[in-house]
Amino acid sequence: MNENIQELGFFDVVETRRSVRIFDQESPFDHQVVQKCLEAATLAPNSSNLQLWEFYRIPESSALKKPLDQLCMKQKAASTARELVVVVTRRDKWKIRTKANQEYIKETYKNSPESKQKKALAYYGKLIPRLYSKYPLWSFLKQLIAWFVGLKRPMIREVSETDIRVSVHKSAALAGMTFMYAMKAEGYDTCPMEGMDSLRVKKLLNLPKGAEISMIIGCGKGLPDGIYGKRFRVPNEETIFIK
Repeated sequence: MNENIQELGFFDVVETRRSVRIFDQESPFDHQVVQKCLEAATLAPNSSNLQLWEFYRIPESSALKKPLDQLCMKQKAASTARELVVVVTRRDKWKIRTKANQEYIKETYKNSPESKQKKALAYYGKLIPRLYSKYPLWSFLKQLIAWFVGLKRPMIREVSETDIRVSVHKSAALAGMTFMYAMKAEGYDTCPMEGMDSLRVKKLLNLPKGAEISMIIGCGKGLPDGIYGKRFRVPNEETIFIK
């Protein structure tokens, strides 16, 4: 933990975390904390445990830091950051991650009833390929099947190619939020950014076609000027409901 900050409880972290857009260039910054917090982020919940994410660290000493600042539209949250973390989705790795889950299940359930292992393996051997495979018209056909089955019983409706892409980005966002909370718990500030030239960022990082940029997170010790006013939220009554 950063020695200059008192240990925070979870709700303290939630209350004090802000998107800080200007970071201190002079105060000490422990880059190892970023690694620690990213390792915590990999424990975030994610769809089907496929873990279709990657995290690229760009510290201030990296030759890629200044070019990446420019691709973040010259935002101060990027240019003053002591390190940038690029959160990348890798939907294209679903087969590799599926295989890893299958191997884990075989090892975990080797002494369990065969029916339990069979059911778990069927999830990754049948359902996941049906959702993640790409064939001509397959996205449309999945939606048609979901609509037809849904006439008779409850059915998952979000099965299109766009829906799967959104699901992968949701998982990456959960990891990103976990990372930012962890950084705050360690006494550092962050700022998630969507304003970027994602195409050029992919080229800069030499990422494959199937990769997508979910967000870029600036990290550092925030300056007071980096918080643009008091936090504003609409009343809870407008967003939280009991039925």
